[in-house]
Amino acid sequence: MRLTKYSHSCVRFDDGDRTLVIDPGVFSEASVALEDADAVLITHEHADHVDPDALRAVASANPELRIWAPAGVAEAFAGIGGRVSTVGPGESFVAAGFSVQTFGGQHALIHPSIPIVANLGFLVDGRVYHPGDSFIVPTEPVQTLLVPTHAPWSKLSEVVDFVISVRAPQAFQIHDVLLSELGTGLVEGHIMRLGGAHGTEFRHLATADSLEV
Repeated sequence: MRLTKYSHSCVRFDDGDRTLVIDPGVFSEASVALEDADAVLITHEHADHVDPDALRAVASANPELRIWAPAGVAEAFAGIGGRVSTVGPGESFVAAGFSVQTFGGQHALIHPSIPIVANLGFLVDGRVYHPGDSFIVPTEPVQTLLVPTHAPWSKLSEVVDFVISVRAPQAFQIHDVLLSELGTGLVEGHIMRLGGAHGTEFRHLATADSLEV
């Protein structure tokens, strides 16, 4: 399947006539990523991971579109009928022909005064893992890891330890819009060097870059 990286945490998978999108948020090119999409996975309710207006517009124009998300997100889209499925951790389902497994259950801690919301990591076709806003290590092997490189809820040592723990052969960045160009080079350089010592080849994907996974 073909993976296309959009800004921040949005990625799109295309395989023949099947298309799956994860986390089309307000920091990403949501309307572009969602074009002709068959299915959408939302890791959690924060706006940088779901753009409600863009998703509702696409859902209205495409009656075949299906959405899978934690309960808080699913409830927000109840108005589009039975095309929204609520999912939790430890589940398996098929979305537009792609097999999906869920991991985790909660968002990483930002601050004790900020309530923790539900968050799911998605393993697509047993190959590509998108953790959302968490460092939950899946119990299944991963071929391609999508790494949240920078966030209000993380620090570099946690990012590197996540990469080392998953031990995927290859990894690419997500959750990176808050980094400057200089900051990106610094953070990714550490991930590349330290993750590489444990067998993970980390590479940077520019917005709209695609590759086969």
